[in-house]
Amino acid sequence: MHGRLIVITLLLAGPLSLFGQTPKDMLIKPADSLQRGDTTGQRDLIGIFLDVTKIQIHHPRSEAGRRVYFTALPLSTSVPGGGNALITSTQAGFYLGDRKQTYLSTVTFSPSFNFRGQFNFPFRANIWSADNKWDYQGDMRFSIYPQYVWGLGGDHPEDRKVLVRYSYYRLYGSVLKRITPYLLFGPGYDLDYNIHIRPADDSVDIQKFTEYPYGTVNHSNSFSHGFTANLLLDTRYNLFNPVPGMYFNAVYRINPRFLGSNTTWHSLYLDWRKYIAFSNRGQNMLGVWSYYWTTLGSNAPYFMLPAIGTEPYQRSGRGIYPLRYVGKSLFYVETEYRRDITRDGLFGFVVFANMNTVSEPTSHQYAYLHPAGGAGLRIKFNKHSGSNLGIDYGVSKHYNAVYFSLGETF
Repeated sequence: MHGRLIVITLLLAGPLSLFGQTPKDMLIKPADSLQRGDTTGQRDLIGIFLDVTKIQIHHPRSEAGRRVYFTALPLSTSVPGGGNALITSTQAGFYLGDRKQTYLSTVTFSPSFNFRGQFNFPFRANIWSADNKWDYQGDMRFSIYPQYVWGLGGDHPEDRKVLVRYSYYRLYGSVLKRITPYLLFGPGYDLDYNIHIRPADDSVDIQKFTEYPYGTVNHSNSFSHGFTANLLLDTRYNLFNPVPGMYFNAVYRINPRFLGSNTTWHSLYLDWRKYIAFSNRGQNMLGVWSYYWTTLGSNAPYFMLPAIGTEPYQRSGRGIYPLRYVGKSLFYVETEYRRDITRDGLFGFVVFANMNTVSEPTSHQYAYLHPAGGAGLRIKFNKHSGSNLGIDYGVSKHYNAVYFSLGETF
């Protein structure tokens, strides 16, 4: 418990110490960020396609700052349990107010499927009202994907794993009200439903294998829903491709049994991100991301426990298999350097490294560190929204993978 308090204090101290400063002292204001986002002389894939095909698009007259920027691209990637899946990632960015006073709202839909009956339909939205007075967040998804599990802790051999199948439904929503120009607070509702949890091999008892009694009974369901309290500090102007700024999010969640959850459990999620620019023109910056996730000692179902790759945005741990490390608490840190290759911004690259550690089931200590790293290529897809096509290769001691994305990992 002492270790948890230290981690929570460290993650809270930095962001909270900035609340007393003025926005000018803290970071770059949205209006200044727009100047950095000048697209003069830049190229993107959409423009190249239109030039090659000679297609001319006549945009209807629209109110200043209200244009919707779409990004859509079919991709293919490997899935747990073997095989490949086709992913069609679609993003939309738009402004609901004056661009100099309002953040870019984003909607993302990235369905994936293959011919083995495995699919994933995630829909995520982050809507900023005019002048950032309100922030509406939503996350809905339904998936049928197998997952390997190793059990709790960070010291299981690589070959000690079983394949588990289940259907998963998620419904998250929150409404945050602006308190100060960059600080928002509000309530939310979270629902998670794991349906028909079962091993690929029926001779395996998941509960005995994981040595964890909650949400691991063969051929059972796991249901959790409850309410959240959300604190958000966000000075990033563009979520597709964050410019210099900072992000801090604290989410406390309670899932009472009397409302229908299988067990009463609590969780705390603290997410901190910082972006440091080394140049006023082009992409030349360092991003730092860290989060701490804990169930505060309560008995959360196994697939709701803090695990690498399963945090709210499911972007952490490039180079590490999702759910490889699971515990009642998890600490994660990642750094990424981003740089343009060409002066027109069409091509760029990233180099990244990350590390995670989870609490052990008996001692509750963080006894093992799990590093990973890699590099990637960036191709500007839409210069107006700042969205990139990302192709990353991540590697760790026992795993490696190629990752395709629209927009940055964090």
